[in-house]
Amino acid sequence: MRKLYIIFILMVATLMSTTVQATEASETVGLPESTAAQVGPAINATDTVPINSTDSISEQVVFDPASELELLNQVNKYRKYNGPDFHFLKNTTNPAAKPYTFLQDQTWVGIPLFVAGMIAKGEKEAFRQNYNNPNTKIRLIKYNFHSEIDNYTQFAGIGLTVGLKLAGVEGRSSWPRLFASSLASYGIMAGFVNGIKYTASELRPDGSTRNSWPSGHTATAFVGATILHKEYGLTRSPWYSIGGYTVATATGVMRVLNNRHWISDVLSGAGIGILSTELAYGICDLLFKEKGLLMNDLAYYPNLRENPSFFSISMGIGLGNKHLTLPGFNFGIQLPDDDPDYDGADTQSLKLKFRSATAVGVEGAWFFNPYIGIGARLRVKSTPINGWSQFTNIERESLKDIADDPDFQNAIQYFDLEIESDHITEFAADAGLYFSLPLSSRLAIGSKLLVGRSIMDDIEVTAKFLGNKVDYDGDGNFFTEDDIVAYKEWDYIDVHASNSMKFGTGLSLTWAYKNSFSWRVFCDYDYSHKTYTATYAPFLYLEDFCPRLRDELIEAANWNPVQEFKSSASKHLHQWVLGGALCISF
Repeated sequence: MRKLYIIFILMVATLMSTTVQATEASETVGLPESTAAQVGPAINATDTVPINSTDSISEQVVFDPASELELLNQVNKYRKYNGPDFHFLKNTTNPAAKPYTFLQDQTWVGIPLFVAGMIAKGEKEAFRQNYNNPNTKIRLIKYNFHSEIDNYTQFAGIGLTVGLKLAGVEGRSSWPRLFASSLASYGIMAGFVNGIKYTASELRPDGSTRNSWPSGHTATAFVGATILHKEYGLTRSPWYSIGGYTVATATGVMRVLNNRHWISDVLSGAGIGILSTELAYGICDLLFKEKGLLMNDLAYYPNLRENPSFFSISMGIGLGNKHLTLPGFNFGIQLPDDDPDYDGADTQSLKLKFRSATAVGVEGAWFFNPYIGIGARLRVKSTPINGWSQFTNIERESLKDIADDPDFQNAIQYFDLEIESDHITEFAADAGLYFSLPLSSRLAIGSKLLVGRSIMDDIEVTAKFLGNKVDYDGDGNFFTEDDIVAYKEWDYIDVHASNSMKFGTGLSLTWAYKNSFSWRVFCDYDYSHKTYTATYAPFLYLEDFCPRLRDELIEAANWNPVQEFKSSASKHLHQWVLGGALCISF
C-alpha cells in the first residue's frame, strides 16, 4: 500500500509540476530547460513526443507505474560529463532519450536541391558560355576572384560539432554513435559524388577537368552542416543549424566565384550532402536504437503561428525587361559629304535581347512576433543575351578583312576575338521589413518591403592581336619591320550597367515540413533604374601595330582611331522572380 502511495505521489509530481521537473531535468539529465520539459511526458510514451508537438500526447501514452518508477530512477542516476568530454570509446546512453525511427530522420529536402541542380545544369545558357564556340571563355564571373578559404570552410560544420562535443556540450549522440553516423555520412556522400562526377564528365568552368558536377567541396560542407544540425540544431538551438548552413552555402558560393564550379554543381552538391547525412543517421538509428542517444529533438516541425523566423536557400526564374537598345557609336570622323568613304557619323544601334534569368539566393528574417520582423536577402541573377555571339562573328569577319589586306597579310600573325561574358550577372543585397500572416501552425502567407543595392557585371568581348610592327610613309605605302613584335590585348567592346538602388516586395506561401525545415514558393518583384553604357574600341591595336598611321589619321582627319567610343541609354527595370526555397525555421 505504501508503495502504491509513493507511485501516486511521483505520478502527480510528474504531471502537475512541469516547470519544477524541467529545471531538475536540466541539471540531472543534462538537457537544456526547453528540452528537459520533455522528460515528464516523454518517459511515459511508447514513442518520442516533443513537448510542443501538436499531436495528442494522451493518445500515445501507455502508463505503467512500475516501469515509470524504474525509468525515473535510471534518469536520476544518469549524469552528463562535467567539463570537457574525452570519453571517445564510452557509449553513454540517456534513458530519457527515446530511439528514432528511420523515417523520423528523413526530410528528403536534399532531393529537390539535387533536382534543382540538374535543372540549372540543363539551362546551360544561363550560367555558362557556348561550348561550341572555341573563342568563348566559359566563366560565370569575369573578375579574377581567387580564394582558398573554401578548402577549409568545407569542414566547418563537422569541426564545430567535434569542438562542442570536446567542450562538454551535450548533443544528440555519444562519441561512438557520432563517429559512426559521421563516417557513414561522408562515406555515402563520397560514393554519390564520385559515382556521378566520373559518369557525367561535366567540364569545369575553368576548363581544367571533366569532373565538375556535382561539387565535392559543397557536398562535404553540407554533410558537416547537417551533422551539426542534427546533433545541436535540433536538440539545443536552431542557431547552430543557421550557422552551419550559412557557412556551407558560403563554401558553395566561393566555389563558383573561384571559377571551379557552376551553380548547378553547387545546388546538386548541397542536395547530396543533406541526403547522405540523413540516410546515414537513419541507418545508425536502426543499428544503435537507443544506445548512445543522449537528447531528443526540441520540435517535430516549426510552428508558424508562434515564430515564422527563417533562413532560406532559394532558386527561381527571372522575368521582365526583355530588350535593350543602345544608340549607334559616334566615331566623330570629320570627312566631307562628297567623300566616297563617308557613310554617316554613327554606326547602327546596338540591340540586346535578354532571355529569362536564373536566380539563386539566400534570405533570412527574424520576427518580433508572429506578424512582423526584419531581414535581408542576397541574390545572384544571371541573364543570357541573345545575339552577342552573332555580333562577335560579324566583327570577326571585319578583322579577317584587315588581316587579308595585301598591305598587312605578311605582318599580322593572329587577330581574333574572345567572348569574356555573354550574359549580365546581377549581384543584389536588400534589407527591410518582413511580414507573415499565419493561416495555421504549418501554413503562412508572407510578404516584404525591401531596399538595397544592385551591382551588375559587364558583358564584354576581348581582342587579341599579334604581328610585326608596320611603318607608314604617308603616301599609302606600308613597310613591315620584321624585328619588332607588336602584341595587344584589350576590351574590344564592353557593356556596363551602373550600380543603383533597388526596391523590392513579394508574396510567398510557406509550409512547415518537419525537423525545422519548411518549403516556400514565392513571387518577388524588384524595381531599379540603370544606365547602360557600351564602350567600343575596335582600332586600339594601331597603337602598337602602326603608330604612324594613327598619327596620320589624327592629323589629316582630326580623328583619333585609338580612343574609346561610347553609347549610353537609361532603362527602368521591372523584374519578377518566380521560384521556391528551402527554409530553416528558428
